[in-house]
Amino acid sequence: MALRIVVIGGGIVGLSVARRLQLDRPDARVTVLEKEFRWAQHQTGRNSGVLHSGLYYPPGSLKVRLCRTGREATIAFAEAHDIPYAVTGKLVVATSPEELPSLARLAERGRAGGLTVTELGPEQVRELEPHVSCLAALHVAETGIVDFPGVCRALTVELAAAGATLVTGAQVLSRHPARARSGDAPVLLDTTAGEVAADLVVNCAGLHADALARRLGDAEAVDDVRIIPFRGEYHDLAPHAAALVRGLVYPVPDPAFPFLGVHLTRGIDGHVHAGPNAVLALAREGYRWREVNPRDLAGVAAYDGFWRLARANWRPGLQEMVRSVSTHRFGDSVRRILPELEDGDLLPAAAGVRAQAVRRDGGLVDDFLVRRVGAIVHVLNAPSPAATSAPAIATHIAGLALGS
Repeated sequence: MALRIVVIGGGIVGLSVARRLQLDRPDARVTVLEKEFRWAQHQTGRNSGVLHSGLYYPPGSLKVRLCRTGREATIAFAEAHDIPYAVTGKLVVATSPEELPSLARLAERGRAGGLTVTELGPEQVRELEPHVSCLAALHVAETGIVDFPGVCRALTVELAAAGATLVTGAQVLSRHPARARSGDAPVLLDTTAGEVAADLVVNCAGLHADALARRLGDAEAVDDVRIIPFRGEYHDLAPHAAALVRGLVYPVPDPAFPFLGVHLTRGIDGHVHAGPNAVLALAREGYRWREVNPRDLAGVAAYDGFWRLARANWRPGLQEMVRSVSTHRFGDSVRRILPELEDGDLLPAAAGVRAQAVRRDGGLVDDFLVRRVGAIVHVLNAPSPAATSAPAIATHIAGLALGS
């Protein structure tokens, strides 16, 4: 009997994993299960569309290695399937003297990771971005933009042509208890689309990956981590204000806060958006303050790692919440970089929710986290730059899943 492989999750990581497994085992029967009725509805379809360079990540980490390889593979895939992309480069700008040492450390890290990093003064920055204000900046040549939902559409076409079974509206509810006691026996999944048998399962459920691991009987895989949902809110720049930005402009990240800060991105569609901030989402799919899931919220509240994280970051966390409810305060964070911006130039845009694994000690899981328990591989932490890295993450997971 052919090897039966089931991938749970129809975002870019899940679809890339399915494609890699289909390529590596063309004799296998590959099935992708997605609980939504369309592909790439959550993190993949709600991010900034940036092809990341790997500038920020620790040397030697999976993020650094897989981001670089994944970026190159994504570009090759986009070219092969006529998907819009552009390698634009980006600026990381320091707007205060206190940020200059961090900017210098980023330059060292980027060069150590093989990136083309150029240090610029204010006059050189104005040649690239005439309306940006800063004391100094880095230009990182490898950064770009791409249509990630378009990549997913092409992946589904390629998978279907290769004989894979693609099922939407199929939420995985549990693992059949009679089959859950032996890692060597086939796995039988109960789903809203019926029972699905598998010899190998890859959990790429993103925001729900840890909860799904527990439903599948693999609580030990997530005993020391929990996914905490953080909403990232964006604003589009009105057309006259969008003309103030040519490309990608990022602030120097605050080393005391575990997110990158509000940046400016001219996307593949030509629109410019500002964001994201980072606030606790009140549901795993809580894209607005009014979207509250009591079960999700209770799970966060019961996790001691969340409270340790909150205590360590309460001050910047409070500032993020203020920016969430005040367009003026959000605008202030953008005006550090783009002084000509007016509050009225910021238009509401769709938010995203980041699935971030948090340890019991309150620290963020900095790297991609993949664990195998018997016949199931769980992808437990794949935030940014996972979309950029997806082809390389898929190769990494396929090696773990197939034992190669």
